[in-house]
Amino acid sequence: MPETTEQMIEYIVEEIVRRPGVKVDEDTPLVSSGLIDSLALVDILLKLEDVTGTHIPAGKVQPKDMDTVRLMFSTAARVGKPRKK
Repeated sequence: MPETTEQMIEYIVEEIVRRPGVKVDEDTPLVSSGLIDSLALVDILLKLEDVTGTHIPAGKVQPKDMDTVRLMFSTAARVGKPRKK
């Protein structure tokens, strides 16, 4: 598993879910299972931008695009733009 994927999973488990014993991998349904809510998606989107080094326009992202960590990275690749330095 790439380091960036591990970073996202660790962030989601430690900062968003905060429930002991919850296992998250790159294919764990997060939104559709109710594990995270729409408010948490904002924080996750910001973290995804940090991890990928891109700007992801929130208007181009739907909750279904963020349902799994794998989908998050796919969405970042599809709609993300390199950050200006």
